[in-house]
Amino acid sequence: MAEPMSAHQIQQDFAPQAEIKAAAQSMSDFSRLHGSEGRKVVLITSGGTKVPLESRTVRFLDNFSSGRRGAASAEYFLQAGYAVIFLHRHRSMYPYSRRYTAVNWLDALQLQPAGESAARVEAKQSHLPGIVQVLQDYHSMKGSGRLLPVEFNTLSDYLHLLLAAAQALSPLGSNAMFYLAAAVSDFYIPASEMPEHKMQSSSGPLQLTMKIVPKMLSPLVKDWAPKAFVISFKLETDPLILIERARKALATYRHQVVVANVLDSRRSYVVVVTSTEETNLSVSEEEDGLGVEIEEKIIKDVTSRHASFIDGLN
Repeated sequence: MAEPMSAHQIQQDFAPQAEIKAAAQSMSDFSRLHGSEGRKVVLITSGGTKVPLESRTVRFLDNFSSGRRGAASAEYFLQAGYAVIFLHRHRSMYPYSRRYTAVNWLDALQLQPAGESAARVEAKQSHLPGIVQVLQDYHSMKGSGRLLPVEFNTLSDYLHLLLAAAQALSPLGSNAMFYLAAAVSDFYIPASEMPEHKMQSSSGPLQLTMKIVPKMLSPLVKDWAPKAFVISFKLETDPLILIERARKALATYRHQVVVANVLDSRRSYVVVVTSTEETNLSVSEEEDGLGVEIEEKIIKDVTSRHASFIDGLN
């Protein structure tokens, strides 16, 4: 089992490529603003992390995650009145626009001939189902100022930004929530051991020795934001070990909730596991046909638990 992550180790072993200082300031300002208004703030992590094999990166290891769950969850948290810091992988799914990731936008747009003025572009609504309501929701959200997007690309970026987000949210105490839906890489090469330049194939077969990424959930819960409400995710391919693994995570890290799901059914069924209970959430075929998403039910459940958590501390 990997050792817990420390802030010092993040600084020493992980060299970020993103501009961390500016993002950290934005998250701090955002949290302070909404905290002063008594609003609950959630950090959502979304998408996968890239692990470079060279300092001047040409090759890298990646893990597949579209960011669908995080992007969908952000919408439902916004509907529930939360302010949202959306810490997401570059080019992963994004709230609202996620509904049209399979659309070829050049086919969805129509060029109207120029009249007395310049030519106009119109959208074919048949290619963009529900676009009017989605646009209304998006502009309402933009006007509220309750969504702060922050991008990461590499594992190092993610770890630095997660630490910065924890430092920004910690002053909010129990009004802060962490919804850790990102697929974080398990292995990495420390910055001090990484070759600077592109590895050459002429050198022969490549042999890599990678270290296990230290766990950041433990210091997050214990040190970085000790009063926050923390939700992690557990994905398994074997349903027989799912609950056991979720309960082990709760016992190890002592946070509040694990959302457990099996790979094949993750879009229609999850189990919300706490120290005292297991709650099954599912989307039926009929609900799916009506556009109901499992994330809507997850957010309804965890926001209720968050409210009870806050009440229990007051």
